[in-house]
Amino acid sequence: MNGASREALAAARERLDALTDSTSVNAAQLADELAAVTALLDREAGLRRVLTDPAQPAEAKAELVQRLIGGQVSGPTADLVAGLARSRWSQPRDLVDALEELADIADLTAAEKDGTLDDVEDELFRFGRIVASDTALRAALTDRAASASAKAELLRRLLGGRAKPVTERLVTRLVTAPRGRSLEAGLESLSKLAAERRDRLVATVTSAVPLSDAQKRRLGDALAKLYGRRMHLNLDVDPDVVGGLRVQVGDEVINGAIADRLEDAGRRMAS
Repeated sequence: MNGASREALAAARERLDALTDSTSVNAAQLADELAAVTALLDREAGLRRVLTDPAQPAEAKAELVQRLIGGQVSGPTADLVAGLARSRWSQPRDLVDALEELADIADLTAAEKDGTLDDVEDELFRFGRIVASDTALRAALTDRAASASAKAELLRRLLGGRAKPVTERLVTRLVTAPRGRSLEAGLESLSKLAAERRDRLVATVTSAVPLSDAQKRRLGDALAKLYGRRMHLNLDVDPDVVGGLRVQVGDEVINGAIADRLEDAGRRMAS
């Protein structure tokens, strides 16, 4: 997103945070309702054009939202979507992208509130690794000929009772309504949003052998000092990893080329 759309999304995220800070608002319900509105606007190109038309008065667009969904969703959801309609958007699709992101954030907030956000972060990462290593599973989950209900049932069998409810909801929405995203890109986006809930960066750590709890803690502390942000570690094991350890933070890969930046952490981990 650029320009007006970026500003509109930032304002909407602030309103969402204010809503979910209230104990009277059910974040999981808010997520489900926002996802339903996302699906509606994704199908109805004419409606999203009307709601993002800069020539239309902002209040008229907000009133249209209330008439359309006011009786079908909770008050907080209707008010949030009406606020989005009042905002200016660079292009109509940005409104749908924003709604989708808000739905995901609301679900992650629900996990944060019930103390399972760390588990959800880890489960999203592990699910991504499973998909990456199982071509048949990836093919089934991304098969355009398969129905959304069939994919949802497959995920229910895979994740039901094995993952947190928020993880299952997030992955199911991504798989059944990818909206042009690859599965890998969608999972990466969800992981970043989860990390943001704790104001942390995500580091994908691949080691030749499993790290001990003490090593994970020391590495996390070293990376946090290096980047000036709290760090969530997604851990993977690959016996062939060069140098015994590979760390990726965003687009930056920390390996032999800049290993001196972690030299101190490496010495402490080996001690």
